[in-house]
Amino acid sequence: MKWSFRIFTFAGTEVRVHVTFFLLLLFVAGQSFLSGQGMASALESTLFILTMFACVLLHEFGHVLAARGYGIRTPDITLLPIGGVARLERMPRKPSQELVVAISGPLVNVIIAAAIYLGLGINAEFNPGYDFLKTGNFFEKLMVWNIFMVVFNLIPAFPMDGGRLLRALLAMFLEYGQATRLAASIGQGIAMLVAISMLLSATFHPMLLLICFFIFMAAGQEAANVTQQEATRDLRVRDAMLTDFRTLPPHAKLRDGVELLLAGVQQDFPVLDAHGGMQGMLSRRDLISALAEKGPDHPVIDVIQPCPQSTQPAADLTQALDTLGASDCPALPVIDPLNGELIGLLTAENIGETLMVRAALMKTRTAA
Repeated sequence: MKWSFRIFTFAGTEVRVHVTFFLLLLFVAGQSFLSGQGMASALESTLFILTMFACVLLHEFGHVLAARGYGIRTPDITLLPIGGVARLERMPRKPSQELVVAISGPLVNVIIAAAIYLGLGINAEFNPGYDFLKTGNFFEKLMVWNIFMVVFNLIPAFPMDGGRLLRALLAMFLEYGQATRLAASIGQGIAMLVAISMLLSATFHPMLLLICFFIFMAAGQEAANVTQQEATRDLRVRDAMLTDFRTLPPHAKLRDGVELLLAGVQQDFPVLDAHGGMQGMLSRRDLISALAEKGPDHPVIDVIQPCPQSTQPAADLTQALDTLGASDCPALPVIDPLNGELIGLLTAENIGETLMVRAALMKTRTAA
């Protein structure tokens, strides 16, 4: 995710923090300090926010470890002011497996809250107006926060856990794509109702409005992704890969990439060694950025992006689409299984064009 940086890696998953997270820390600390409670209160509030997000991180690792049990990797987790986002390679298609992955996060918060309650014997009043920034009662606030996380995440709206649980339950009775679209519509409806009711009432919470917007957009994106996966179900990579493409040698300069960019419609260029082995990909974005910073004579090899994931022409296009979505590369290399040579590139644009052509041909056949 842009504007985020890695803080550590655990069990093969990068933990990243978005720069806006620090704005949240500054806001909370400043609010506590300016309210007249002093530096000690500002430090306590900042420490509590950090502890809250440690619980968020543990919540996300609950999903990560459950997904790993089904062979699904999680490249990274990014902490944002509105919570954490675990980027799983894919969600399980089996409803029972998705139930396990979705519920594992909230279960972590249940365990944390239960441990505080049983270990420290702390009781607390649970109400929507609970003030988490009040001074004192650190572990009481932490227990209530984890309870809030459970309740909030179980709201049936994508991309929250409740939306995935709803999709998994619906998929036990409906086709997966239909279940996804229905669950996404319910989530978008909830987000719209909350946003409208908040705008019409006297209470206005900018963060809650931002969350509603995020939920509405993410639910629509989830439905669109599943619809695309359905459309590619019976296709192979060879049906959609780009076969007429240009490459660059590792000794090329940025000016060579510019010439190829301006000469055709290709935007991302594989960099191959003397034996045809893939060394990386020069993307249009990286090319333009490096050109402005380092000039046209800068070596391409210093700018390329590694592309460790690849696919084969006979591979299922739906699975390749999942791999492409989880990859940081703009194009997925297609490798000949016999000689290991690069024979094609799989891009989101090519997949989209293939689906449009396929839909037009099907419409022609139906009309005939």
